[in-house]
Amino acid sequence: MSDMSIGLSPDSLPAGPVDSLLPELVEHLRQNRTELREEWARRITDSQLLTAMTPEEVFSEATSIYDNYVEVLETGSVEALQAYARDLSERIIPRGVETEEVIGIVLLLRDVLSRSLFDKYQSDFELLKRVLDAYEPAANRIANTVAISFVQERERVIRQQQEAIRELSTPVLQVREQLLILPIIGVLDSQRARQLTEQLLRAIRANRAKVVVIDITGVPMIDSTVANHLVQTVDASGLMGANVILTGLSSEIALALVTIGLDLSKINAVGDLQGGIEEAERQIGYEVSHPTTDRDGR
Repeated sequence: MSDMSIGLSPDSLPAGPVDSLLPELVEHLRQNRTELREEWARRITDSQLLTAMTPEEVFSEATSIYDNYVEVLETGSVEALQAYARDLSERIIPRGVETEEVIGIVLLLRDVLSRSLFDKYQSDFELLKRVLDAYEPAANRIANTVAISFVQERERVIRQQQEAIRELSTPVLQVREQLLILPIIGVLDSQRARQLTEQLLRAIRANRAKVVVIDITGVPMIDSTVANHLVQTVDASGLMGANVILTGLSSEIALALVTIGLDLSKINAVGDLQGGIEEAERQIGYEVSHPTTDRDGR
């Protein structure tokens, strides 16, 4: 009994002579729905799958999956199952359910239904072979559909989480009108540098910023590629109408930039963040106030 799911159409199950048996299979699975569904839910629990969900939740999802499963066998279309699988994935991935658990429960359902077919047709071996030839390609396709939908949804969630982490790691802060600060902490590689530039340019446009202070006090080292990207960021910001002030240059990074031979003439560097903010305020016309003495000279 070979796996005939490979190469099937993405939106339908295979057609063939054995399909004439599918209506009979569907009727059998519907008539025994309660018993088979309960057996499947019990085996899910016994196999310690979906442990992040309560027994009631497991039984509820088992009911929905079972009904979708039978519907696909009847109609031959997996579109409804794909939609349900995506919806299910959105709900259970945040609960910590793993890919292997989802694949495991679908394979358990296949096993439960296969055993039921063996029991029903065991007295006629030739008919049993035809029944399994009708059932197995459909079951394989259903398992593939659920697994692929879950993996795609999981990848989407991971991408969202990675994007959120990147945004948190390079926050663009508006200090006052027309003034932005970009404090960078940690390793600044090429990918993060590109993402940083994209964020900064969006923020310059959204806030109509005139001056940006980029503070790299928390950056341990910058290589030549990232240094060149930093200069490009300054140029791109200028095209957007914003001047860039670079603060927090360590002696090691300053020496490295000089050694690289980078043209730093376009970079306005100020010693620390406080000095950079004061310089930025002067550029946009804010009066920088300093502590003053009282009438007694104190």
